[in-house]
Amino acid sequence: MPRHHHYLLNKPHSCLSQFTHQHNTRRNKRMLGELYDFAPGTMSIGRLDEHSEGLLLLTTDGKVSAAITSRKFEKEYYVELDGVITDAALEQLRCGVEIGFDGKRYTTLPGEVRRLTPPPVFSFPPRRVRGASHGPTSWVAVVIREGKYRQVRKMTAAVGFPTVRLIRVRIGSWALGDLGAGGVRELTTLLPD
Repeated sequence: MPRHHHYLLNKPHSCLSQFTHQHNTRRNKRMLGELYDFAPGTMSIGRLDEHSEGLLLLTTDGKVSAAITSRKFEKEYYVELDGVITDAALEQLRCGVEIGFDGKRYTTLPGEVRRLTPPPVFSFPPRRVRGASHGPTSWVAVVIREGKYRQVRKMTAAVGFPTVRLIRVRIGSWALGDLGAGGVRELTTLLPD
């Protein structure tokens, strides 16, 4: 049986969560394969959109990928919002909100949401810095077990506080820690025996 490879990656902003160009108009975009010499057959476990950053797990084992993308594993995000989020909006996010997905309306499952005060500090600099002239921002931690397309961004917009910056900091027990942007750490395993 071949040995599988597993990786923990801090996906930087403006990098696509894929290894090959799938669109003619996106040839100038950075791909995951430019960040590290991954083993042949490596795939990302889930995705982060181009403008999102943070923890991405990768593997050569399709069974591991399917297990981790299931609802068994929590995904935690630190999210900078446009404006100072209200208690009412926090409660809406905790209970689940209606978002659009695949041309249909979908209500997200309940999740954990809390304010982050003071704002988190990362070992990697912010991609974009908002000046005071753009108005105040606030930070929240969002923990969900789903992973619909751009779900967290859609959730915060649905309650009136669009996402300015989104960083995934944890999947299950794997945490981003102090890994710098574009940093990769090879792991011996992703799932317990």
